[in-house]
Amino acid sequence: MSTLTTPHIDVHRAGDRMKTRVSWLDSKHSFSFGEHYDPDNTHHGLLLVNNDDVVSPGQGFDTHPHRDMEIVTWVLGGSLVHQDSLGHSGIIYPGLAQRMSAGTGILHSEKNDAWRIDGARHDEPVHFVQMWVVPDEPGLTPGYQQLEIDDELASGGLVTVAAGLPRYRDRTAIAINSSHAAFHVARMTGDPEHVIDLPDAPYLHVFVASGEVEMEGVGTLDEGDAVRLTRSGGQRVIARRPSEILVWEMHARLGAQ
Repeated sequence: MSTLTTPHIDVHRAGDRMKTRVSWLDSKHSFSFGEHYDPDNTHHGLLLVNNDDVVSPGQGFDTHPHRDMEIVTWVLGGSLVHQDSLGHSGIIYPGLAQRMSAGTGILHSEKNDAWRIDGARHDEPVHFVQMWVVPDEPGLTPGYQQLEIDDELASGGLVTVAAGLPRYRDRTAIAINSSHAAFHVARMTGDPEHVIDLPDAPYLHVFVASGEVEMEGVGTLDEGDAVRLTRSGGQRVIARRPSEILVWEMHARLGAQ
């Protein structure tokens, strides 16, 4: 892992993302993923995957393996059922922070079929963003963690959802095995007095999960837009209407300088 020192801001619009569409899935990829490969778009900092997924009711991802990756899933609407080979099973919904550490290997499934657990059938799609970051080292023990943080998000501030950075140890919801990364979320009301200051870090990835915001030095960002910042943090963000932004703060990157 290494860091870069040249300031740079790179805006990626929602419509330019690579897409996977099948009968039950509408997935938009911020980075190369699966059969979609662009050698110039494989990661930013330590973030390798930022998939914006909508899954139809009763459908989802069957059991599949992961290894040596920290996987954070953030639900925006609906509910997603997680089951894994460690014995964890539960419903993920908006406001629930969830992390899975794949480590030496884990099997899991993610499906829009919460009625199998809570008994209340529904016909609502589930909309979620799944993000993968690289752990400090390979071969870690697999793990799982989740925590309800809806009350913290109601404050409107930038809430630290998942982190390995020591500075956030006492105020993070869940931990990830990456000591150079932290994931923050802000639910913004659209009030012009409601301003978020982005962290100052070597690498930032800002994703507009919903709504419309204005970023200092960038301009208007709509739902699905993302900004990759290198040595250029500290900008102010104002929402033009109720919005939710997802922010990865990273102090290292993959590869050489």
